Amino acid sequence: MDIHNLYEDIVFELVQKIFDGIESSGNPDNYCLCYQCRIDTTCFTLNRIDPHYIVSNRGFSRIDHTGLKHQQIEADITSLVYKGLRLVNHNLRPTSPHDGSQQAISRANHPIFDIPTISGRIFNGASFEPVTGIEVSLYHEGELIGMRNSNWQNPFKMISSTPGFFSFWPAPINAVAPEVTQEFKFSLRIHSPDYETLNHFFNLSVTSKFHNARSYALNRTFKLPDLYLFPPGDPEMNDF
Repeated sequence: MDIHNLYEDIVFELVQKIFDGIESSGNPDNYCLCYQCRIDTTCFTLNRIDPHYIVSNRGFSRIDHTGLKHQQIEADITSLVYKGLRLVNHNLRPTSPHDGSQQAISRANHPIFDIPTISGRIFNGASFEPVTGIEVSLYHEGELIGMRNSNWQNPFKMISSTPGFFSFWPAPINAVAPEVTQEFKFSLRIHSPDYETLNHFFNLSVTSKFHNARSYALNRTFKLPDLYLFPPGDPEMNDF
């Protein structure tokens, strides 16, 4: 569907303008102005403003880009961008190199298997509470598989802010030709002294193509059944 949040354009433009302005002024506060910090600041800002959706160029043309309302919105967004810039720099993402290199995914020039995002939930089998504080690892053919970029980790650390949920976005796998369907064998492994070891095996059917997704989407997510961990000595009830 051709639906677009107009404020994405405004935020992207302001983030680039502000970061570039700081860089051209000599960056007196020594902010990190790398690609990752720009993306994190953009996400921080967009998550704090209401979206404005349009479905056509008519919707775009109805926006008053010179009116007082637009000027106030731009001022509010600018304030959020600066706030996000400071917070992002105070908590630099540890998985990013912060060296100015871009990690954006571009169009592939050879056929690939574009693996979708993989997500699921893990619960304590005795209490049925979401599990936190453990690591979940994703393997392909017995090997720990690399992720799309440094924003996606493998192993995935289960934390309290996303209770019970885990997600992976594997890097694309090279193919010999487009329009080839292949079955990939994956497994999830969890080793923790508090629970019996869990190994969950599943297959994913993927068709090769030249284009790889630049952003993940819920309709491209492979959802696993709920998994349960049990204390040592308890019977396992997961279906493998």
